This record gives sequence, structure tokens and C-alpha cells, in this order.
Amino acid sequence: MLSSVLSLGAWLELLTSGLITGGIYALVALGLNLQYGLMRILNIAHGEFLMVGAYLTWMMQTSFGFPPLLMVPVSFAILMVLGLAIHWLCFRRLTATSPNLDIFEARGLMVAFGLMFLVQNFVSWGWGGDLRGYDFMTEPVKFGGAQFAGNKLLVFFLALVFAIAMIVLLRMTLLGKGVRALMQSPVGAQLVGINTRVLHPLMFGIGLGLSGVAGALLSMAYTISPSMGEPYTVTALIVITLGGFGSMGGALAGGLLLGVVEAIGMHYTNPSLKALLSYCVFIGVLLLRPEGLFTRKSRKA
Repeated sequence: MLSSVLSLGAWLELLTSGLITGGIYALVALGLNLQYGLMRILNIAHGEFLMVGAYLTWMMQTSFGFPPLLMVPVSFAILMVLGLAIHWLCFRRLTATSPNLDIFEARGLMVAFGLMFLVQNFVSWGWGGDLRGYDFMTEPVKFGGAQFAGNKLLVFFLALVFAIAMIVLLRMTLLGKGVRALMQSPVGAQLVGINTRVLHPLMFGIGLGLSGVAGALLSMAYTISPSMGEPYTVTALIVITLGGFGSMGGALAGGLLLGVVEAIGMHYTNPSLKALLSYCVFIGVLLLRPEGLFTRKSRKA
């Protein structure tokens, strides 16, 4: 039987572990929330592009000695360009040919399914199905009677920086005001002159760029595999539900909260029940507060 009494250092380690995981959850969810909240593209292949960012970072570090930290902006740029290309090749065409939003969402979901299997199989073909990884900043850091892996603390810090930067961009800049206007009322935003043909591919690209950043960060502290993306997509959907669809601040808060809930729950139950804990939270929020924990009921986006 697990003891319910933890020392201060043990609690600090437990909560920090949850926040580290939650920071990655938030970063992945922000990108997916941006795509769905703005364009109604439920990109279930989002986690696969996280996996691409992780493999690119691993390859550059192990084959060419390229610093993983420098791969963070490089992964963002590569995945953003890839996102622009995918939007131009796939979703731009769907927008033009779909008679209404419901049909567009259904078609977009089918395209995302295809992208998910395409990326998974391409990575498996190119790099194999074995677990991959490399050593980076593995020295422990001691603080307040607790001990943490240096790479995981760095991952959390950078994930938080990118997440907050994205939220600030959307709240404080003219570009962000245009995006938020489109999320709240697409028709009204177009009536006042906001160019959806520019914002849609740009935000889709930025969303995929954030997944590339998350993948690069994950590769610094965890092993990676071609199947790693799908669980992060599911978790991102849970985080978006917690925070409220279209709410960027809610996605950040929801990601951190879910990470902490999982860490505490696994400590007092069993690590194998991680997915079960997440789904219980997901179902509970859907039933009790479907608009999200951090979204006012009067708010539409």
C-alpha cells in the first residue's frame, strides 16, 4: 500500500513532473486549438508532425552533431513551411469545394486521417520502428530537497516560453486580433476586411510549427518512436476540451492541470492507469462543463 504522506521534496518532485508533462501537452494543444478554433480543421495528424520534429532533431544531433537547442527554431521553421504546403495542397481545395462547414469538417477529418497514416509509414520506412534517443543535459539539478533532470526542466521552461509567446502574439498584436476576430465570427471578420486566404494557411503553418517545437523538446528528454504522435493528439483534444475550444489561455491552463492530475493520480494508483485518468477527466468535463473549465459560459470562442 502506497503511503499517503509525502515529504516536501517528494511533493515538489511530483508536482514538477506533472508540470513538465503538462507544458508539452499545452504546447501541442495550442497548435491544434489554433487550427480547429480558426479553421475548423480537426487535424488528428497533429501528433505525427510532433513526431517528425522529434526525429529531425534526433537525426541532426546523432548524425551531424547539431545542437538540439538550435533545432528548436529550425524544427519550427521546417514544420511551418510543411504546414503551409499541406494547407495549400489539401485544405485550400477543400474550402473551395465544400458547400458548407459541416461537410468541410468531415472531409478535413478524412484528409487528416490520411495524413496521419502517411506520415507514420513514411517515418517507419525512413528511420525504422526502433526506439531512438540521445543524451542531452542529463545531469541532475537539486532544489529544495528535490532532484530533477536538467533536460526535463529545460523542456518545461522552453515549452512555457513558446506557449506564452503564442498567447501574447494572439492577444497583443494586430495579427492576433484578426485571428481572434475570425474565431469569434468568421462572417463578421470578413465583412470588416480580414483576409482569410492569408490568415488560414499562416495559422495552420504556425500550428504545425508548434508541434515541431514540441517534438524537438521531447527528443531531448525522452525516447522517440514512429507511434509516439497519436497519444499526444488524443491528449491535445482532452486539453482543448478542458480549456475550451478556441481558448489559447485555456489550452495552457488545461495542459498544466492535466499533467499535474496525471502525476498525482499515477502516484496514488498505478502508472499504467495514466490513459484511464485522462479519459475520466475528459468525460467528466464533457458531462459537467462542456464549454471548458476556463471558458465563461457566455463566451463563444
